[in-house]
Amino acid sequence: MKMSEEMYTEIILDYYKNPKNFGNLDNPEIKFKDLNPSCGDVVEIQVKLEKNKVHDVKFNGKGCAISLASAELLTEHLKGKNIDEIKNLNKEEILELLGINLSEIRLKCALLPLKVFKVGLYNYLGEKDEGQNY
Repeated sequence: MKMSEEMYTEIILDYYKNPKNFGNLDNPEIKFKDLNPSCGDVVEIQVKLEKNKVHDVKFNGKGCAISLASAELLTEHLKGKNIDEIKNLNKEEILELLGINLSEIRLKCALLPLKVFKVGLYNYLGEKDEGQNY
């Protein structure tokens, strides 16, 4: 049985108000920051790797409840995962984590953290982002 959208909305507000992964890391291997010009959200993702796995991950920035809750959910999702597993992370997975229907404008808010993470990861790997799905 699927949770109601109202319950997901409460969870998103809780992630927004009480993020566990908000902050900075010392000397992260992956670090990237970007903004959503349509609403002014700014998100930076920082990742520490150990043996090709996400050892720790933090985010910082400012924005609406959806962009920051999405950053929190993304950082939780990344922990302990291998680079090969997360390299192909896509927007459908992020939207499934959020669990609510979003307008086109809000979609950009929700996907900003994924975009920031993917660009940072591809920069770290020295690869070009070939139009990845975010």
